[in-house]
Amino acid sequence: MDRRFAPRQMRVVLSQVRGLAARVAALALPNRCALCGNLSHTVICMACDGAYWNEARLRCDVCAVPLSAGTPRLRPTRGRHARTGQSSAYRCDACRATPPPFDATLALADYRAPLDTLARGLKFHARLALGAEFAARLARQIDDTDAMRAAGGFDVIAPVPLSRARLVSRGYNQAWAIARPLARRLGVRADAALLARVADTAPQSRLDRRARRDNV
Repeated sequence: MDRRFAPRQMRVVLSQVRGLAARVAALALPNRCALCGNLSHTVICMACDGAYWNEARLRCDVCAVPLSAGTPRLRPTRGRHARTGQSSAYRCDACRATPPPFDATLALADYRAPLDTLARGLKFHARLALGAEFAARLARQIDDTDAMRAAGGFDVIAPVPLSRARLVSRGYNQAWAIARPLARRLGVRADAALLARVADTAPQSRLDRRARRDNV
């Protein structure tokens, strides 16, 4: 059947079936490391975790851009980012010159091989177990990050919504696959309907770095 001519209800059913099939397969098949493919009791085996994950990399507390090892901490400041500025913090040159209108950003890793395959696996191939894995790592990083602790906790976790057409095509929202288990770990409410997408932007995967920033 040509999907362009299928009724909207049929497309919704097909997308839901694909998502359900991915969940059943994840439960029925032996668990393998999401990176190397070897049998593993965890989503990412200990060898790959130690070899590739770079959670401890020094980053700007506001925008999460990587910083050089010799970057000094800033003293507490007043005004914008006052909550995160109560303890000494790391800032990149751009965030010091023009503080953005948000308090802090967390980055689990740089988007590069082989860890980029994890993001693509969740986003495009319904590897939903990776959502819970990302949530667990985010929760640990939140506990270990001065800026996040100083921010005073969270009221709600709200995933970035997909456009209706993209949600129907994919069958799930990868941001919700992270937000829901993250909210459970943090003991706060998750709300998938809190934000609304008002523009159907171009897919980030098809854009260069500058275009991705403009797209966001």
